[in-house]
Amino acid sequence: MTTPATLTAEELHRTEPVPAGSGRRRPGIKVERVNWPGTIILVLCAVTVLLPLYVTVSMAFKTQGQAVDGNAFSFPAPFSIDGFVQAWTLTNFPVGAAMSLLVTAGTVAATIVLAAFASYAIVRNWERRLFRYSFYYLLAAMFIPFPVVALPQIQLTGRLGLDNPMGVILLATMFQLSFSVLLFTAFLRSIPLELEESARIDGATTWQTFWQLIFPLLAPMSATVGIFAFLYAWNDFMMPSLIISDPALQTLPVRQNLFQTQFSNNYHVSFASYLMAMAPAIVAYLFTQRWVMAGVTQGAVKG
Repeated sequence: MTTPATLTAEELHRTEPVPAGSGRRRPGIKVERVNWPGTIILVLCAVTVLLPLYVTVSMAFKTQGQAVDGNAFSFPAPFSIDGFVQAWTLTNFPVGAAMSLLVTAGTVAATIVLAAFASYAIVRNWERRLFRYSFYYLLAAMFIPFPVVALPQIQLTGRLGLDNPMGVILLATMFQLSFSVLLFTAFLRSIPLELEESARIDGATTWQTFWQLIFPLLAPMSATVGIFAFLYAWNDFMMPSLIISDPALQTLPVRQNLFQTQFSNNYHVSFASYLMAMAPAIVAYLFTQRWVMAGVTQGAVKG
């Protein structure tokens, strides 16, 4: 064994503690440098998001005179909630919010359940050609946007009596299914097959194995799929506007279209309505973003 007395000068230099304020660096330890180009890009991206958000909030709390003075970046003085009161009445906000909530909740629930079903069947039967081709078919459907097939969808829903929020839920679920199956299949491949084999040895059926074992394990990815479906269904304008025939059953994004026409000069009312409509989506994302990231990262690593 090497004693302190027999240590060489180089070894003594390596083991010597470095004073905190000496400015010297310990050999072998790399100092992390700030990635300034990446930091600047991230700051610019944040500004492009925060600046319009600030303008929206600022304009929503202004009076009509302040909203048309040509200075969108000025701070509201005094604060006014008149825009919110008018927007609440003009858009019939409670009914519009209820319709949006119905469409969004139905889309989220149907997307999670159907995508989980399809993904489990595909992953556990991957060696069968039919299931592989079904997966490729769903992936191909991701490249077909709704406007391309809007006309036949409108005709079909009208003939089947689905020109209402239920038709929007059905179509929104189908258009979210491809991306959701892609996420679920990546996550399911990280779940060891031995867990299911143990359940089957204990006498569990396929149905019991899925609901009692697999589906609870899909909770992080279900949160990820759910928030994406939520943002899509809550903010969608085109599909409800084309499918729902009764104006009284329209969702919030469609009701706000009136501010593009007869109320185009009432900026404080328009921005107040936009702020009320997007607030639930922002709150939902802020509270679920950690589950979104957890689902994506866990699905990318095979356990």
